[in-house]
Order: sequence, then C-alpha cells, then structure tokens
Amino acid sequence: MPTRFLSSISRKTIRLASMVTISVGLVVGGAALGSGVASAAPVTCSSPPSANDIRVNGVASCGAQATGVGVANATASESGTAVSVADAGGQSTAYATGFGTALSSVIGQGTAYAISIGGGITQSQAVDGNTTVAIAGFGGGATAVAAGVNCEGVNSFAFNARTGMACIAGS
Repeated sequence: MPTRFLSSISRKTIRLASMVTISVGLVVGGAALGSGVASAAPVTCSSPPSANDIRVNGVASCGAQATGVGVANATASESGTAVSVADAGGQSTAYATGFGTALSSVIGQGTAYAISIGGGITQSQAVDGNTTVAIAGFGGGATAVAAGVNCEGVNSFAFNARTGMACIAGS
C-alpha cells in the first residue's frame, strides 16, 4: 500500500510539473511572438519605495500598493492593466499585455502571481504563506484563490500550492 501511495503522489507531481512547464512555455512563446508588435514602452509600478504607485503610459496602466514589509510589483504594456497589492509581508506580482487584466493580492506571508498575455484575465490571491499562480492568454481566464482554482476559455492555467489544486484549459 505505501508503494502504491507514493507512486500516486509521484504521478500527480509529474502531471503538475508538466502543466506548469507547458503553461510557462506558452507564456514565453506568446511574449516572444508579441514582442515585435509593442508600440509603447511598458509601465512598471513598485511598492516599496512608493506606498501607493499608480502609472499610465498611453493605454497601459498599473498600480501597486504594499503595507508593512510586503512587496507589490505590477507591469503592463500594450493596453494591459496590472494591479498588485501586498499586506503584512507577502509578495505580489501582476503582469499584463494586450488588453489583458492581471490582479494579484497577498495577505500574510504568501506569494501570488497573475500573468495575462494578449487579452487574458487573471486573479491570483494568496493568504497566510500560500503560493498561487494564474496565467491566461487571449480568450482565457484563470483564478487561483484560497477557495480553489478555475480555468475558463482557452489558454489558461491556475495553481494553488496549499491545496495542490490546479487546472489548465487549452485551445
């Protein structure tokens, strides 16, 4: 029985690693393909050093706010919107391009990543030391929060490290 249990965990780990690798490959590939189309420089927001950093460059916009020793970073380009909030020591990162919307937030010592490429919509929220990841491309939506994960449309991936829940939706 213990050998069967370990092999079950190993299979789940391999499947999760494969999903993450494929999703990161899609994001990197999409970023590489879209890199020649950008007409405006990206806009980047960081907190700290600013308590509440909001920036707009053309049609791209970002916002970052951190309290305590939290760190929030948001980057947007090509009409993307990225918002990142961190509270009480967490690290939050949001990245959006091409009409994408990325929302990332952390309460406690967690880490959250929201990445929207070319029109995707993502929400990633980590609580109390958890790590969450949400990635979506055009036509996709991904959510990774304490209650679970959800992938809609095409080109989306979400993962919650605390629960081990993950989803992926392809084309």
